[in-house]
Amino acid sequence: MNAAAGHSHVFLGQDHDRNARRIWIVIALTATMMVAEISAGSILGSMALVADGWHMSTHAGAMLVAALAYGFARREAHNPRFTFGTGKVGDLAAFASAIALALIALIIGWESVVRFFQPVQIGFGTAIVVAVIGLAVNLLSAWLLRDDHAHHGHDHAQGDHHHHEGERDNNLRAAYLHVLADAFTSILAIVALVAGSVLGWKWTDPAMGVVGALVIARWSWGLVRDAGRVLVDYVPAEEDLPAEIRAAVETGGDRITDLHVWQVGPGHHAAIVALSSAAPEAPEVYRARLSHIHELSHVTVEVQPA
Repeated sequence: MNAAAGHSHVFLGQDHDRNARRIWIVIALTATMMVAEISAGSILGSMALVADGWHMSTHAGAMLVAALAYGFARREAHNPRFTFGTGKVGDLAAFASAIALALIALIIGWESVVRFFQPVQIGFGTAIVVAVIGLAVNLLSAWLLRDDHAHHGHDHAQGDHHHHEGERDNNLRAAYLHVLADAFTSILAIVALVAGSVLGWKWTDPAMGVVGALVIARWSWGLVRDAGRVLVDYVPAEEDLPAEIRAAVETGGDRITDLHVWQVGPGHHAAIVALSSAAPEAPEVYRARLSHIHELSHVTVEVQPA
């Protein structure tokens, strides 16, 4: 039996609108830096600058997907055709963004390997300056996109557990990882360029490129895994929400015969609880037992006599 008719199916993250605004600011910063690098590279004849500018454009594109996902989720939040709301739209965008991140890692890795065998002339001075400016822009962007949800105050009942995995906004995390990937590659580039300029080690540039590609690929896999879990309604082994539900409901002669728990948005879970009872009570009684679990935003209870 469901909750009262007309209950809400809006399962957006609590920082949904704030995160959307921050991503648009970062897109503006990234696009400005991208245009500056491509323009400077074209004027100065530096292919390295042009290439880095286009590389940054891929991250700007990925963040645009994240921003549009926030807008779509908010606009369609009350559309009844989305059975459980639009809370998962961000995870869909994050999954697509993770694939883009993997392709970027593959391209960086391939170009780096090629440069081992076909080294190019590098204008160290200009390249270092641009890399430092790019790093500053990326660090500012990363600060804007940091997920400070853990620092918010929560009024949890005693004995309630935190489910940070379910509270994580994968769409914001995807944008953050794109910015972090840019910052990380900038740091590696600065190290490689300084080593090449001071010590004459030209091999450090492609070597750092390979290292960067491997790290970015690792981040991509983590995002694919976490966003994919949400999309296919997978409950991670470390998620203790099903156990909490059983502990709250299974008292006396009440036993759960079928339990389904899944995430419907950042910080929001739905549950279908079928139980058998020797002395069955109204579904509202069992729903009340679960009211202290704040992550449960949509609960359906079915009671059968034992």
